[in-house]
Amino acid sequence: MENSVKKVALLSVLQVLLAAQVFATERFDVKPAFIKTCRFSDPDFVACSTESVQGLFDKLVTGIEGLEHVGTIDPMKINKIRILQGDGPVSVNASLGKVVVTGFSNTKISTHSVSSKDFSWETHIRLPKMRIEGSYHMQGRILVIPLNGHGKCWFEPSDMDIIMKTTTSLYERDNHVFYNVTTSKVDYTISGLKLNMGNLFEGVKVLEDSTNQYLNDNWRPVSEALKPIIAKTIEDILLAIMQNIFHQIPAEYFVADLPRSG
Repeated sequence: MENSVKKVALLSVLQVLLAAQVFATERFDVKPAFIKTCRFSDPDFVACSTESVQGLFDKLVTGIEGLEHVGTIDPMKINKIRILQGDGPVSVNASLGKVVVTGFSNTKISTHSVSSKDFSWETHIRLPKMRIEGSYHMQGRILVIPLNGHGKCWFEPSDMDIIMKTTTSLYERDNHVFYNVTTSKVDYTISGLKLNMGNLFEGVKVLEDSTNQYLNDNWRPVSEALKPIIAKTIEDILLAIMQNIFHQIPAEYFVADLPRSG
C-alpha cells in the first residue's frame, strides 16, 4: 500500500513537471517580436547578433512575459558567494550572503559573436556602474591590511568593460533547437572602485573607518585583489540567467541556420 502511494505521488510530480515544461515551451512557440533573427551566412552576422542580444537585455530590464524563473535583471539577488584565495596580494577566506546586485539595466552589448563550429559565445559588455551589496564573513588580508570581520558591505566598480566567454551545446525539443549553456567565464577592466565593509575589527570604529579609507584611496591594487569576488558574482548572475532563458526560448530565434540532427 505504501509503495503504491509513493508511485502515485511520484507520477503526479512527474506529470506536473512535464506539464510545466510543455507550457513554458508553448509560450515561445512563436518568436517574440523583440528578438532579431540572424544567420551565420550573413556577412554582418556579428553586428546582427550584437543587436539581437542587446534587444534581449533591454527586454529583461522590465521582464519578459511568459519567461519562468527569470525576473528583471535590475536588481538581481544571489543567495551566497564563496571565495577562497591565497595567492598574490590577497589571502582571503570569505563569503557573501543575501547579495543584491544593481546596475545591469544599463548594460550595453559592444559585440556578441557565436562560433559556427562549437556554438560558443564571446560577448563584450559595457557596464557604466554596478553595485554589489550583501552580508560578508571574511578572514585574511588584502594588500598589507588584515581583514577579519562580518557585517554589511558594498562594492561599486565603475566603467566596467566585461568579456564573457560562454560554452554551449545544442539540443532539440518540441521541434525546436535550444542552447544548453554549460559554463561562463568573465574577465573585466574598470576605471574606479568604491567600497565599504562594516563591523571590521569587532566594531572598532576608528580602525574600521581608516581601513575603508585606505582601501578606497588604493582602489587599483584593491580592485585586483577583489577581482575574483566580483568576477565570480558576475559569472553566477549571467550563467543563471542564460541557463533559464535559453532553456525556454529556442536558439533558432536568435540564429536561424543552427544545425539540426535530422
